Amino acid sequence: MDAITFQDLKLNTPLYNALDDLGFTNPTPIQAEAFNVVASGKDVVGIAQTGTGKTFAYMLPILRGLKYSEQENPRIMVLVPTRELVVQVVDEIGKLTKYTNIRVLGVYGGVNINAQKRAVAEGLDIIVATPGRLYDLAVSRVLQLKSIQKLVIDEVDVMLDLGFRHQLINIFDIMPERRQNIMFSATMTEDVSELINNFFTVPEVVSIAVSGTPLDNITQEKYAVANFYTKLNLLKHILKDKENFNKVLIFVAFKKMADRLFDALDERFHDELCVIHSNKTQNYRLRSIEQFRAGENRILVATDVMARGLDIDNVSHVINFDTPNFPENYMHRIGRTGRAEREGHSLLFYTEKEKDALERIENLMQITIPELDFPENVKIATDLLEEERPQIQERNNPLKLRDEDAPGPAFHEKNEKNSKENLGGSYKFKIAAKYKKPKTRGDKNYNKRNKK
Repeated sequence: MDAITFQDLKLNTPLYNALDDLGFTNPTPIQAEAFNVVASGKDVVGIAQTGTGKTFAYMLPILRGLKYSEQENPRIMVLVPTRELVVQVVDEIGKLTKYTNIRVLGVYGGVNINAQKRAVAEGLDIIVATPGRLYDLAVSRVLQLKSIQKLVIDEVDVMLDLGFRHQLINIFDIMPERRQNIMFSATMTEDVSELINNFFTVPEVVSIAVSGTPLDNITQEKYAVANFYTKLNLLKHILKDKENFNKVLIFVAFKKMADRLFDALDERFHDELCVIHSNKTQNYRLRSIEQFRAGENRILVATDVMARGLDIDNVSHVINFDTPNFPENYMHRIGRTGRAEREGHSLLFYTEKEKDALERIENLMQITIPELDFPENVKIATDLLEEERPQIQERNNPLKLRDEDAPGPAFHEKNEKNSKENLGGSYKFKIAAKYKKPKTRGDKNYNKRNKK
């Protein structure tokens, strides 16, 4: 596989010029294996880990066969799960189309749709989109999908995890039946398999690495840590080594934890630190990524949603501040380092409560991650977060009422006179019969007299 060069793939001159500018001479395994299959026009399912060059794996054969056209409607559609990935994929395609006149547009939610409608109306060849915004544009009739020849769904397992299945099916329904389907995923889940069975026509599978197989060029190590504040002390100790830890991506379990860790690190690492999660505005997220990518910030705190597909060069270390519950997420996290066959390093912090998650990770990879001795000069904290404290219930003040304290049946019963009955149209007649009708408006005592 190492002997194969891009010259062996018989690309065209504009693509060779673009690859020369990028300094690429040899395709990665997924690029070499997928090229002829994608170029053949068959439906394709590619299984490869993040960081293996999947974007070029499907774009190189597509671009080689994409002829010049002045039509307004797009011919190629690429669907990705997040806005950041839209920006990244558009950037990658832009590098390959540098010497062509192919028009590329990225669309995603969270920004003014009218501006995107105007951009679509100007005409394009390739559209890169998140499913929600693409469907909105298609329903508005501004975006016509009748000319789509090839549909690429990248990071499809994440897309299904994020709940995009319904939107994907809606998009399939309004697309031409005769098209090539190309799907790339890091994992083959039941949901992914079901989607393939329902919408793909005898797809050819290109699999480079079994799901859960760690990249050989990533050194993995772990620390046993007591609690959050001890993790924080250890992290601060590690980050003092700026020479080795020169570009560090820190993953946490959820958004609240990301903000909590960012605030805790901000005082010491203020100018070196940035954070990204789905509650941040689009501009804030893109700015954080660009500052980290450019080296303006040395440390980026992120959640798992950000773990997928982001192509950031030269990440020296990935630190798993929280041990992920799903072992696949660990694989996607550490895939941010050691990209393009460079050396990478991964550290995992785990507490006693996270041991089960650690075992699932090691079982998936079929290896035991080497454990490092906890540094003697790092303080082991005794303070606990609220969620780390044991839940104590007072004997005589339980949170839930005992059966003997529960309200009795009478509490729920209604007096017969207060019970409601749906009387329908006969209601007014029953009322009239009950209260009678006064002979005249002025005879207010008529009913009283008749009741006696």
